[in-house]
Amino acid sequence: MSSRPALDACPACLRRGWLLSALSGVLDRCARDRARLLELLALGDEQLIAAVAGRRSAELMAAYETVEADDLGDELAVCRHGRLYPRALSDRGAPHVLTVLGGAERLARLTAAPVVAILGSRAPSDYGCETARGLARGLAASGVTVATGLADGIAAAALAGAHEAGGGAVAVLGDGLGVACPPRLRPLYERVTRTGCAVSELPRDCVGRRWGQLASARIVVALASLCIVVEARATPEELAAAAIAKSLGRAIAAVPGRVSSPLSRGPNALLMDGASLVRGPRDVLELVYALEPRRASGPTAPARSSRPAPAYPAGNPRPAAMRPALRAVLERVGCGYDTPDKLTRAGVDSREVLPALSELELTGRLTRGDGGRYLPRDPLD
Repeated sequence: MSSRPALDACPACLRRGWLLSALSGVLDRCARDRARLLELLALGDEQLIAAVAGRRSAELMAAYETVEADDLGDELAVCRHGRLYPRALSDRGAPHVLTVLGGAERLARLTAAPVVAILGSRAPSDYGCETARGLARGLAASGVTVATGLADGIAAAALAGAHEAGGGAVAVLGDGLGVACPPRLRPLYERVTRTGCAVSELPRDCVGRRWGQLASARIVVALASLCIVVEARATPEELAAAAIAKSLGRAIAAVPGRVSSPLSRGPNALLMDGASLVRGPRDVLELVYALEPRRASGPTAPARSSRPAPAYPAGNPRPAAMRPALRAVLERVGCGYDTPDKLTRAGVDSREVLPALSELELTGRLTRGDGGRYLPRDPLD
């Protein structure tokens, strides 16, 4: 007798996971053309086998028809026919089945709330990481679910920020949940699944390779009503998730950056193309509640002035009002004068620089980046 837990998934959807694993190598070759891959993932099982299996079609079809549900793995599975499957995943091409760490009930609860996807480079600047972290912290504290991948850079910063606020995040993996994640991400992975969820559409031990990363990006953006690009180079790889969001009709926003920075070229290009501009959690909440008027307190979304400001979790209260001298230092740091020497050259009294920086760091207004440079943790009110 199987020792698997009760599943909220039907056998047909469970076989889909097995099929994706069996076709992983072929799908990886198809990932060179993102649009082609997404079209393939939208096909039914028999159509998918016919489209990519070639001479193996008959053999693969025979194996597919006899595969057992136990071959999927030992996580709780939810399929598109089940009551706990995220309702947002209704687009053509949405995954047939998801395996979940953190609990399917929790996944259903998190995805029933407003969901925002935070996207960006795997090699961002300190500024990009802190911006993503601050956005996620403010959104999670305000009851918004953060969705992203489990990856270095912007995604890791967003997951960390959501955890700091005590909120739940959804991390979508491009591999099966039994595939070991990099050691540097393991502590973050464990924290995410304590308050949020990790999900994958692949069986436990399947390595998704390049196609799995694109497939997971489509799940991230499909879960969200709004997708935010924080930092990204203007390359097809780093803007792939934004392109998928556009193809799915999801709203796109971006954080503006310095025109001289390659990491700002992606967001700035999206802004030129009509994406909404985001400066902090307040801007995101404005957009989210405009996109989801049914979640407001009436048939029509409330006026702009009544949108909620980001909440602050217990133990991390809103910083108190600053003295003018401290505010002036914080503004200069935000303008790029991010070391004591730069601040002194910008006109700050050398005797006041270190005490001011220390106070701003202790009160949570500043943090340290590479080389000891200072970074604002949140947008200046």
